[in-house]
Amino acid sequence: MKIFAKYSLKLPVIAGIASGLYPALFYNYKNYTLVNSWEHHLYFLFVFILLPIAVFTVAVNLFNNKKLVKYKKYVLPFLNITFFLFFLKICLYAGVQRKIIVGILLIAVIVAYFLYHHLKKILVLQFLIALVGLVSLLFKLYSYSTISNDWKIQPDAIAEVQFKKTPNVYYIQADGYVNFSEMDKGFYQYDNSPFKSYLEQNGFKNYANFRSNYPTTLESNASTFMMKHHFFNNSLITGEIYNSRNTIISKNTVLDVFNNNGYKTYFVSETPYMLLNRPKMGYDVSNIAYSEIAYLNNGIGKRRDIVEPVLNLVSQEINSPKFFFVQILKPWHIHSRKRHTLYKEKERLAWLESLEEANVILKELVSEILKKDPDALLIITADHGGYVGMDYTDQTIAKSQNRDFIYSIFSSQLSIRWPNNEAPTYDAHFASSVNLFRILFSYLSNNEAYLEYLQEDSSYTIIREGAPEGIYKYIDHDGHIVFEGINATD
Repeated sequence: MKIFAKYSLKLPVIAGIASGLYPALFYNYKNYTLVNSWEHHLYFLFVFILLPIAVFTVAVNLFNNKKLVKYKKYVLPFLNITFFLFFLKICLYAGVQRKIIVGILLIAVIVAYFLYHHLKKILVLQFLIALVGLVSLLFKLYSYSTISNDWKIQPDAIAEVQFKKTPNVYYIQADGYVNFSEMDKGFYQYDNSPFKSYLEQNGFKNYANFRSNYPTTLESNASTFMMKHHFFNNSLITGEIYNSRNTIISKNTVLDVFNNNGYKTYFVSETPYMLLNRPKMGYDVSNIAYSEIAYLNNGIGKRRDIVEPVLNLVSQEINSPKFFFVQILKPWHIHSRKRHTLYKEKERLAWLESLEEANVILKELVSEILKKDPDALLIITADHGGYVGMDYTDQTIAKSQNRDFIYSIFSSQLSIRWPNNEAPTYDAHFASSVNLFRILFSYLSNNEAYLEYLQEDSSYTIIREGAPEGIYKYIDHDGHIVFEGINATD
């Protein structure tokens, strides 16, 4: 019992801090772009630090009872190991995982029974690995602090553009929807002409060979909504550019332009993926509240219906024009990790099934929007390709010069229904997503001067295998396959 004599008050506090400190630092290091908000910092403080301290303190006091005091020496070792391993589990795996929890409890019982007299050594070890975690996190934070936001600066005054036309604008993004021009060849080999014909019959113009500039949702959208290239922040720290969600959701040039022209803005999505780090909401209305989003969540989350919310918002009568960013998580892409893959052909079939589901949703949206808002400007596009032809998306980190492989990553649908079927004469400039809104704003303002500053229509990726690790141009301005490294620092 001597172990509690001198540290009766301090030891539960120390053991509580030790149980949660490394898991909290570990999660922040691995997922910092998902948890870089004050709400998350407070969550980690209360759940990973203050909660264990409170539980440990109360438990030790409970075991002061005469009937329980003989077991008191096991309490802190058991709780410390249980909380430490459980925190690590929830940092690594979502869900309950009953077998893992049973294993954690079994390990905690064994440690408490046989090693209770080594509790202080266990705590020292936990603090040492927490120190390693802290150093790693600080290094990452320093690396992020050196990232410049200069890429967001516009080369002209397009942020102050004044519209001459103010139709309601619907930017409908079907995740991973490959362009019609690619669908019937390469790895896809699919006849999507019925849906193509449906769009044409409803006044849409389809733009062949359109593609994204970056391979993932966040990278692509950050570039699209800033109308600029970010080149992955010229950094290899992570595959996700820093503050991408804040750039897409909180503040960007596209939102600024619509706000400056009196538009009410709406973000409607099937998934909270864009909102996981709780960025300040830059849209006037969103169908997802932060109260619905778990603090530790690095996945897509539960998908929700978006047709009804969009149509309800379309029907709202207001004195302002509307801009909608509608995100549909179909057809999406093949599995990301090798351990989940169904392998090429089954992945292709699963993607095609999801494509048909996307077509159903898009038809319903388009039909109902046009009934309620026949003079609207509708844009159907994608953030990247479907990655069909690969076993899993992580294979993209290896160098390839296979044209179909590369276009499977970047090929993206673009169909636009122009009001009164009057497409601008310069719509041939539609080649990649980085210039989509600049061309659109030129049309809405009747000012072609903004076209003088179109970005290069090249597509970029990060390569880590088969060539020196770095950022590479994969498709050039004219759509040719290339392999040109650009400067990057890690």
